[in-house]
Amino acid sequence: MDSVVDLVGYEPPVGGTVVTIGAYDGVHLGHQAVLRLVRDLATARNCEAVCLTFDRHPAEVVRTATAPKLLTNLEQKLELLAQTGFVDTTCVLTFDEERSKEAAEDFVRTVLVEGLGARLVVVGADFHFGHRRHGKVELLEQMGAELGFEVIGLGLVPVAGDSTGVAYSSTRIRELLGEGNVTGAARLLGLPARDYEVRGTVVKGDQRGRELGYPTANVAVSDRMCLPADGIYAGYFRCGPSSGAPLDDGDGIERPCAVSLGRRPTFYEDAPVSLLEAFLLDFDDDLYGRNVAVRFVDRIRGEERFESSESLIKQMGLDVEETRRLLGA
Repeated sequence: MDSVVDLVGYEPPVGGTVVTIGAYDGVHLGHQAVLRLVRDLATARNCEAVCLTFDRHPAEVVRTATAPKLLTNLEQKLELLAQTGFVDTTCVLTFDEERSKEAAEDFVRTVLVEGLGARLVVVGADFHFGHRRHGKVELLEQMGAELGFEVIGLGLVPVAGDSTGVAYSSTRIRELLGEGNVTGAARLLGLPARDYEVRGTVVKGDQRGRELGYPTANVAVSDRMCLPADGIYAGYFRCGPSSGAPLDDGDGIERPCAVSLGRRPTFYEDAPVSLLEAFLLDFDDDLYGRNVAVRFVDRIRGEERFESSESLIKQMGLDVEETRRLLGA
């Protein structure tokens, strides 16, 4: 059974570990293939299967301006890693300014050997680590020969049935989301397809949806998270009981919803950011302050500017009906 520990609190087993290292953002099918291999290798060697990941994406520290938007926050990532069933232990390593300046050789000795008791390290062929990305697979292999662990460097996993050379990658999933292609992203996230999900807190808005007859839950999502392209989507909504409480403390019910993601050009000319609003079908309750998750199932249309509130209301009615059709709700 998967357990989550801070590296400082981890006691490696006598038999050692098979370790994979990475951001594991999204825990997509490519990641899952690597984790399955780690599981098989650990079983064959009578070792523990360990995933070493980070409390934030390393790029958020070393190249803040160009850091990618995240597909999963830490909570989501740890849940998804556990759900694979391939990992005995997930170790979370704090990645801060100090860690970013750590020499690659020190990382190998203190983290992989002393901290994790690595007997085999499985990483991507283009894996880099340590100060100024000095560490590469070749360095791991050299130090492994000296310190007693093996190394496997893996290429990207190709998408099954795709002849164009596309591989499973977090970058490709972000591209698909940027196109509004949430169904395409879902096919890369899981098998069966796993809908893309974002989490946030319900906050008070300008009550515009209620005035139009479609009261919505306004979900504040971290600006570090990747959102699909602006538009209208069919999806599902679930929530915890109050702010600060985990989703698991909620009723566990996923409720169908029509999702509006955008800058509401009918009412605002220069809205600074996109707003995520969910209209829950056949549900009316106070959701303010609750931690929630919104799952994107399919895209209905792009965002549009309407000449009048009446024409917008009419289109919203059509969007809700299309949501019902797509979700069978």
